[in-house]
Amino acid sequence: MSAEHDDMNEQSESGKEYLTVFIGHQMFGIPVLQIQDVLQKQPVTRIPLSRPEILGSLNLRGRIVTAINMRKSLQLADDEGGEQHNMNIVIDDNGELYSIVVDKVGDVLMLSSEQFEKNPSTLEPALRAISEGIYRLDDELLVVLDVQAVLESLEDDKMDAA
Repeated sequence: MSAEHDDMNEQSESGKEYLTVFIGHQMFGIPVLQIQDVLQKQPVTRIPLSRPEILGSLNLRGRIVTAINMRKSLQLADDEGGEQHNMNIVIDDNGELYSIVVDKVGDVLMLSSEQFEKNPSTLEPALRAISEGIYRLDDELLVVLDVQAVLESLEDDKMDAA
């Protein structure tokens, strides 16, 4: 069992695995270890009087999951081509399930810790608020999604409204 633990430590020291997702034309990375499930488009029940960022709720094997509209969180317009809201990335946050609704899912990438950079000052404020940092890939910028920051922004707004 200690050899397995050592392998996990080596992997975390050398880099991390990220599931790439797209919201609009921007590529994001979500750490694979934070993901519970990846689902195709699901029926969502709208929650009356909820914030625009809350798409609604969905039923996942008998559990209620809050669906977060990442396009609205990033203040992007709905995609006229119908690409939006196609995939659900299910995250468990202290026993509470959330679905981060993205346009599409890409590949899983193993990225080296040496390539990781803090958010540049030129990164859009909406992206900076929910980003842990970036990776400069050959032809694209991968923004590492800070899932906790996304969830906390919804909580902060709830407290402001109270």
